[in-house]
Amino acid sequence: MRLGLHQSARMEQRMVQSPQMIQAMQILQLSSQDLADRVEQELSENPFLEMIEPGQDAAGEVGSSDGGVQPAGTTAAPEAGSGLDIAPDGPGEDFERYEREWDPVRRTRDNGDGDRKLEAMANTPDAPKSVAEAVLDQLAFLDLDARGRAQAEYLVYSLDSRGYLEETLEEIAQECQAMPETAGTTVEELARVLQDLRSVIHPALGAQDLRECLLLQLESSGAETPLLRALIENHLEDITTNRLPRIAKATGRTLEEVKSAIESLRALDPAPGGEYGENTAAVITPDVAVDEQDGEFQVSLTRQRSTELRLSPTYKQLLRDNKKDRALAEFVKKRVENARWFIEAVLQRQSTLERIAVCLFQRQREFLERGVRGLKPLRMQEVADEVGVHISTVSRAVSGKYAQTPRGIFPLKYFFTGGTTKESGEVASQAAIKNRIAELVRQEDGANPLSDDQLAELLGKRDRIRIARRTVTKYRKALSIPSSSQRRVF
Repeated sequence: MRLGLHQSARMEQRMVQSPQMIQAMQILQLSSQDLADRVEQELSENPFLEMIEPGQDAAGEVGSSDGGVQPAGTTAAPEAGSGLDIAPDGPGEDFERYEREWDPVRRTRDNGDGDRKLEAMANTPDAPKSVAEAVLDQLAFLDLDARGRAQAEYLVYSLDSRGYLEETLEEIAQECQAMPETAGTTVEELARVLQDLRSVIHPALGAQDLRECLLLQLESSGAETPLLRALIENHLEDITTNRLPRIAKATGRTLEEVKSAIESLRALDPAPGGEYGENTAAVITPDVAVDEQDGEFQVSLTRQRSTELRLSPTYKQLLRDNKKDRALAEFVKKRVENARWFIEAVLQRQSTLERIAVCLFQRQREFLERGVRGLKPLRMQEVADEVGVHISTVSRAVSGKYAQTPRGIFPLKYFFTGGTTKESGEVASQAAIKNRIAELVRQEDGANPLSDDQLAELLGKRDRIRIARRTVTKYRKALSIPSSSQRRVF
């Protein structure tokens, strides 16, 4: 065996992703709000990137492939080696001082955007309080000593998001022994503190389960009856599954009496802490707009301030004033290249998203004309082939994006769906079939609701759509439609 060093050559194909490619893919996948946040971050970090304000001269610069500059709004790809002349040698420069004092772009941006940011912050709703935070705010209304307050706080922090106690008072009392201020806590003490909390917050706060929650409210309201208590203690599952005749037989009451009692129970609150800790509704900002003009549909991207970017020309003046400063030139070169790459990635996102959206709504024109019934089965691969991109690019482009259409606002992913071939040879999309099932359920006789077998039969007779009963069941569950026995009206 011979030991030693040797050289060999071989050919192989590998896909190597450059930092620019990775950045472009990341930006393509961002939603409108996430892109706006990313732009704000880049603006704060790069002094040579600026936003074009309304009415401002847009004669800025973005990176060009030959290392020069070109007007903002073009899409030429930048290169890493942009042509910035670097002097041989020179003294260092305090770049932090430059960014803080010299840069007029940042000063202008900070002054111009400051009022808008402050106004936006002032108009942003407060984050919703958790159950614990909301209850703690009410402790001031209770006459508690230091020990009682500590016990109350421990109880409060033991509540779950519904306002229930997942542990028993015995378990909580045991845990309180580990803290000096609550050492020696008894179950009776915790019960008294919990009752005080219920008196100012909610009569069912700290219930162990739904039965106790409803019973506590029933007792505090003074509206308790033997039938209501029996329903809560013995028949909650029967109510959930709509087995009203079974309840009537077990309680010896008429069906009307049972229905009336159930309506009374509906007025009770199943989650004492439900009003707290809820997430605020997300604001949807459509990326794509589809408008009808003279019978034709126009697809365009919604105008976004986050995409109005340009390369600040101030770097040229900075280099001219510091020709012999090599360190400054290196700093400027790096920041200018980063700005060019970012602008190009944002512009590429616009171009890719627009081409995909145009192709998508050309294929789904019947949806725009007829609504959900006109939705056609469509795969991402079909759009990718037509646009000339990889399927992963389509997936990234539509992820988290919405379109504003004459039929409403929909996520772009909504328009990619499978389908079933009808007897006529046409193909009905899954969304159209689900919509038809929902229509049939809305039109059914409540006293004799349609079973899944009957729904499948009606789809075959009326719509010439042949699907199995188990497929109807799957679609019905996806629509959160209860079974026929649960939909029956007595």
